[in-house]
This record gives sequence, C-alpha cells and structure tokens, in this order.
Amino acid sequence: MAKIFITQSYKYPLDKKQWKNMQPYPPLGTLYACSILKSHNHEVEFFDNGLTDDLTEIKLEIQKSPSEIFLVYEDGFNYLTKMCLTDMRHIAFELLQYARGLGKKTIVSSSDASDHAELYLQNGADFVIDGEADKSVVELVRGLEMAQDLSEIQGIIYIGNGVVQKNAKRPILRDLDSIPMPAWDMIDLAPYKEIWLKKHGYFSLNLSTTRGCPFKCNWCAKPIYGNRYNSRTVHNVIEEIEFLIETYDVHHFWVCDDIFGLKKSWVHEFANEVESKQLNFQYKIQSRADLLLQEENIRDLAKSGCKEVWIGAESGSQKILDAMDKGTTVEQISEATELLKQEGIKPCFFIQLGYLGETEQDLKSTVDMIEHLNPADIGISVSYPLPGTKFYERVQNDLENKANWTDSDDLDMMFEGTYKSHVYRDLHRYIHKKFRLKKSKELMMNRRLNNLSFKKLALEAAKISYYSIYKDYYKFKLKQCKIHL
Repeated sequence: MAKIFITQSYKYPLDKKQWKNMQPYPPLGTLYACSILKSHNHEVEFFDNGLTDDLTEIKLEIQKSPSEIFLVYEDGFNYLTKMCLTDMRHIAFELLQYARGLGKKTIVSSSDASDHAELYLQNGADFVIDGEADKSVVELVRGLEMAQDLSEIQGIIYIGNGVVQKNAKRPILRDLDSIPMPAWDMIDLAPYKEIWLKKHGYFSLNLSTTRGCPFKCNWCAKPIYGNRYNSRTVHNVIEEIEFLIETYDVHHFWVCDDIFGLKKSWVHEFANEVESKQLNFQYKIQSRADLLLQEENIRDLAKSGCKEVWIGAESGSQKILDAMDKGTTVEQISEATELLKQEGIKPCFFIQLGYLGETEQDLKSTVDMIEHLNPADIGISVSYPLPGTKFYERVQNDLENKANWTDSDDLDMMFEGTYKSHVYRDLHRYIHKKFRLKKSKELMMNRRLNNLSFKKLALEAAKISYYSIYKDYYKFKLKQCKIHL
C-alpha cells in the first residue's frame, strides 16, 4: 500500500489575531483525511503544522520520510482557511515545492486550491482536489499506486498532455456516518491543552456534525462542502463526544458546522440523548437568528449543554441584510438574542462592515444594535470577497492590486467601498473599545456577584480608563472623516 505524508498549511502563530486569542484547534479535516486513508490500509505519517512558526522541522521530517506521496490537506471545517490568507498559501507552495523536489507526488486539498487550482499546479502541486476530498483522495492515491488512467477520477485537477485537466466534479457525500472518526491518536493534543488551560482555564476541542449550508448569503463561499446540507446521526456524534471525554478529559467543544441546528428534530433528539446519558460537557456553535427561533430550538440547545451561540448578525441595517441576501431581519436578531439570554446561553455577534452601499446611517444602526442588544462578545470584520460568490463577481474589477489578506486581522478593503481601509480600521477599533468599556463597567458594577479580587478590580479599573481614552480617540478620528456615531 502507498506511503503518504500528510500535513496542513494553516499556522496559528502567523495569524496574529488568532494567536493572540489563544484558542487553537487541531486540524479536524486533516485528521479525517488521515483516518480515511488509514482505513484503506495505507501507511500514513502526519505532521501537525499548526502551532509552529517556521518550516525547519517539517522539512526534516519530509526528507526522512519514505513516503511516495505528500499531501497538504487543509482543515475545511475552520472558517479561517476559507479566507485564503496569503501567508498560508505561500507555506503550502513552499512545502509542495520542497516535497516535489524530493521526488514525491504532491497533492493539495483546500478552499484556496479549489478556487485557484492553476496557481497551485504552477507552484508545486501535481494534483489539486476540487471540492470535497474524502473519496477523491482515496481514488487518486489508488490510481497513483496502480499507475492507472486518472482521467475518470472525479474531483481532481492536474496537468495532462501539457494542459490543465479538470475532471468531472464529484457529488457531495451524503452518508457522513460512513466516514471513520478523525485520527485523534495521530496528533499530540498536549500543546493545545496547555495553551487553553493557561489562557482560559479549560480545554476545548472541535467536532463537526454537518457539512454544507443551504442558505444563499451572497458573500459566503462554500468551495468544499457546497450548498447541500448533510448531517451525521445523533448516535454517531454522541459516540465521538463520549470517546473524546473519556480519552482526553475534554468537556468543552466548538461544533464547527457552518450552520448548526437547521433540523430542529435533530437538535431535540440530541438534547434528549445528552440528558439520558447524563453527559457532562458544554459547547458553542454558529447559527442564524431565524433558525434559533424555531420552536423549542433554544431550549433544546440549553438542555444539551450549549453555552455560546455565534449569530451571523452582520449588520443592524435591514437594508444591508437584504443587500447581502441574508434572509434574516433585525427583529429576529433581537428576539433570538433575548431568548438566548433567558436560557443562560451567551449570544455573540459576527459583524461585517463595509458591504457595498453601506452608509453612515447603516453603520450607526449597527453600532446602536450592539449597544442595545448587548451581546456577550463580538467579532468584527470588513467584507471579504471570496471567489465563487455573487459578491465577488460584483467587485472583481476592483481586486487587481490585492485579492487576499495577509492574516485575519488585516482588515484591508479589497474593493471600492464607501470609505477607505483606514476608516474601517478606526471603526473596528471604536466599536470594540466601546463594547469592551461597557463589559468592564458591567463587571465592576456586579463585582460582589462576580467575586472579584482586589487585583481583578484594579485590572478592570485600568481597562475602563484605557477603553475610555481610546474610544474617544477613535470617535474623534471618525468625526474627522465626517462619521458621527
């Protein structure tokens, strides 16, 4: 059987915003690839590239490896990899070129490679997996091992007879229970656990219960799992949770589905199963305001251990939500937020600034929404054009100079928006400072309830001073740009 060396190109230390957050997750999609190839009796080596900041060690391992095939398999469940950050793209290029130079066949699977296959073929890849890779990579490895004709293998792109050959697209996998559990035994989780415990006091792992998203937000790309929505069975998910709790003593999970809770019957069954087995864990999810308002959904989430929901709120302006084809309303965001709070679940908002046509009044509506609804946390970005989306098509002519961010804190406008990049950066900082100021004040007001130590009180007092100064500073800067918030 074939010998395969597998790694990923996303490195947390090179993404300064995420590294500062200190919430690193293992490359789940990559671990799935390891388990799938092992289940077909291939010899698999895995090198975790996520927590290092250079390529010295991995290059030594590639050089020593007897593998004939080198595979860069990105974690398609992590939204950070969809952003196609240039730092991570260049790492993939360097590793592919290095492995090819050692005589290995090179394969890459990622959102970026699916969108820019020719670029990867020019920079070290012999084959690009187009879209969902589970079956394609198995068939490709077998084809290479047996020296078969590759033209009939669905879902691969390669150079044949001097030209780019793009084989037929592979249908999306429906039976997710047929996929073996990720190869957790192949990764050293100790460094992840150490970071989590030191920074947050608990350890969290990632798991996926679904693939795809059927909604049509016109800025959201789905190059791997598409617009179809398929679920693992509740029994299958519970089995993995039980295994992770028993094996790694982990009691917190990020359920990294694009959209969790689409089927209320699934959520209800999941809640009942967790309760009947008396499982002790908490989890966080990503969802939509309208889905959360489905009958008993929020109550079942609370019952099953959900403690944090990140809502794709995006904007406090209905005009902008409609322009995005979001399919939700400001009223639904408000109602879902209040219901989550009532059930003891933290509502958190993803906010997007700079969408086409956004005005000062739209920005003010967003700032007012955050102030009024007071979510537990916020994540702010500026609109990022992803290939294959309607939004990308609308702004494509503006992308000549820059089509990717360097890291996820870049916040550079890549198209002609209402304001320039520096204005959106100031907006981002103003909203964050205003939000953090309110949270510190709330903590101080409830200091007895929160049992704050003298040291913690002093720290929060210092934060209040810091946030107040910089909130006013960025508000002044925005006024200079004729933005009055």
